[in-house]
Amino acid sequence: MAGRSNKKVIYAALVGNSAIAIMKAAGAAYTGSSAMLSEAVHSIVDTGNQVLLLYGLRRSARPADERHPFGYGREIYFWAFVVAILVFAVGSGVSIYEGIHKIQNPEPIRDAYINYAILAFAMVFEGAAWLIAFRAFNSTRGKRSLLDAVLASKDPTIFTVLLEDSAAMIGLVIAFSGIALGQVLDMPVLDGVASVLIGLILAGAAILLAQETKALLIGESADPEVIEEIRQVLGARSAIERVNEVLSMHQGPDDILVNVSVEFRDGLALGEVERHTAAIEREIKARIPGARRIFIEAQATADHLRDRAVHGTSPKEPGRGTKS
Repeated sequence: MAGRSNKKVIYAALVGNSAIAIMKAAGAAYTGSSAMLSEAVHSIVDTGNQVLLLYGLRRSARPADERHPFGYGREIYFWAFVVAILVFAVGSGVSIYEGIHKIQNPEPIRDAYINYAILAFAMVFEGAAWLIAFRAFNSTRGKRSLLDAVLASKDPTIFTVLLEDSAAMIGLVIAFSGIALGQVLDMPVLDGVASVLIGLILAGAAILLAQETKALLIGESADPEVIEEIRQVLGARSAIERVNEVLSMHQGPDDILVNVSVEFRDGLALGEVERHTAAIEREIKARIPGARRIFIEAQATADHLRDRAVHGTSPKEPGRGTKS
């Protein structure tokens, strides 16, 4: 269900950006507007980015094999990182370069009303795509603020499109303002200033996107709420004396690797430990569908602390009983 929803968001952005890119490019070629050219480059880059995200989704859906036993889910993080690089290097770089060139060599815009019509039309298309992306993102963010939700999100497909569309909407307003002010004040240099500002907006979005996807590529843990729910499952088991550690890592937006270390109560037979372990796995998977791979290690707390000390870490004191 999540995969179909993500593709809907990307397809909506792809269709909108493709049409808008053609119009902006034609408008820039006819009127000579630097801001419009920056917007055209922006939409062309965004169109290519949506193609990359769709490709990444398809690649990440491949099943696990011998070479990649945990699957290919993290490949979507790689392609999202490539998108961030393209936005920064191409979208931002070209916009700033073109803006500086126009500032140094200002020329009046021909038939500016054409730009106004194209920008107004683009706002409608971009606004529709942004609304679809926002609704999809909003359905998963809970009570978090928009920025906190982006920082906590494990699904780059939705927040990438949302960031791109947000930057696009801001860029359209800047382009419209720059062209209008340049015409009214007879200062064509403002068209170049608008282009530079658009480039800076794209650079900021690209840096934020790169930071988020880098964290996911390196390996980011599940949300604290998910960890707490796992601890509750473990703590409710009378067979568990202590919960030593709960480790998690997202292999994909809906694929969480879980590794826990617990100390079972003394006196349990091996068969009982196996039975409790199987029951814990079933309950965690039932409560957290994204927890696809769960590894439970039976380990005395003293041994666990000794192992952690050897590896140079200082974990929190293991929890006891139902509170850990």
